[in-house]
Amino acid sequence: MDFDFTDDQESLRDATRKWVEKGYDFERRGGIVKAGGFSREAYGELADLGLAGLYIPEDGGGMGMGPVEGMVVMEELGRGIVLEPFAQTLIAGGLLSSYAPEAIQSDWLPKIASGESLVVLAHQERAARYHFEKCEAKATLAHDAWALTAIKSIVPAGDHADAFIVPAMADGKMALFLVERAGAGVITHGYGTQDGGRAADLTLTNAPAVLVTLDGVTALAHAIDVGIAATCAEAVGVMDRTLAVTVEYMNTRKQFGVAIGSFQALRHRVADMKMQLELARSMSYYASLKLNAPADERRRALARAKYQLGVSMRFVGQQAVQLHGGIGVTDEYIVSHYFKKLTQLEMTFGDTLHHLGEVSARMQDTAGVFA
Repeated sequence: MDFDFTDDQESLRDATRKWVEKGYDFERRGGIVKAGGFSREAYGELADLGLAGLYIPEDGGGMGMGPVEGMVVMEELGRGIVLEPFAQTLIAGGLLSSYAPEAIQSDWLPKIASGESLVVLAHQERAARYHFEKCEAKATLAHDAWALTAIKSIVPAGDHADAFIVPAMADGKMALFLVERAGAGVITHGYGTQDGGRAADLTLTNAPAVLVTLDGVTALAHAIDVGIAATCAEAVGVMDRTLAVTVEYMNTRKQFGVAIGSFQALRHRVADMKMQLELARSMSYYASLKLNAPADERRRALARAKYQLGVSMRFVGQQAVQLHGGIGVTDEYIVSHYFKKLTQLEMTFGDTLHHLGEVSARMQDTAGVFA
């Protein structure tokens, strides 16, 4: 089995990494945080690289690429702890390309691919926790037009998005709808998130909507799995940089006249961080490679991956802060921002305990997790 990346994938990685290093440094990121946590300009720069159309077919104005390319890009964005919700663009592109009728695709896919429109998934409700199939939002059909009434929480960049993909119950069955933010009955309340990014609560009151698919459970499960794979890849990039910054600090910080990186006990902790990073990396690869598998197999794989990533994120983040000491929790030092990002990613699309339960529930006749 060939695990090497292709030349095109390496070129994609290189282009994204160069943008992160030259166009999204720590100073610019800090300015975006102070300005509210989202920059349309920065998002436009990602789109100019062609990344917004990664999962969109070429006839829809995109690049027609797949999960491995998405993983490569998300790793590099994670290294720069980029605030703009690019994972949501992958979700929207993949979901609309696979499930939306032709009219929606022709209308929205080119705008998503060009960066003109930001479309995000608005599925979380207060009572649902991480169980996406629990949905209280209601959709009604009158005179061939759909209207939605719903309250959705923690919608990424919700007060900056141009449209939302919203699950709602239609005649007792979950369906997915597209709702424009400029439409009547749409209210967003934006706020900053722990990692410095931006989210919003979304309230819909008889808001006009366009039907994406009546098979909402299947489509939403697929969308969430795309999000989990993107989150795993992003977390690998964050952890990779967190480890590198920690090692650099240990080789310069001195106690008793010598670098603390020479202390055997601390070196063992760094080795454990490296081990958790590589476990996470392998499971991120596994998650991306399983995105096109049959639904049951895909769901099992993504739960396993997110569980391991949650364990690794918690360990790497906490060890990095402890090895830095007090400076590790100051806003002026970058490792504190890596730690906050890892903490947030661990809870995105289901926390570690949730996915441990998912893994357990999907175990079949054998006890082996990977059977």
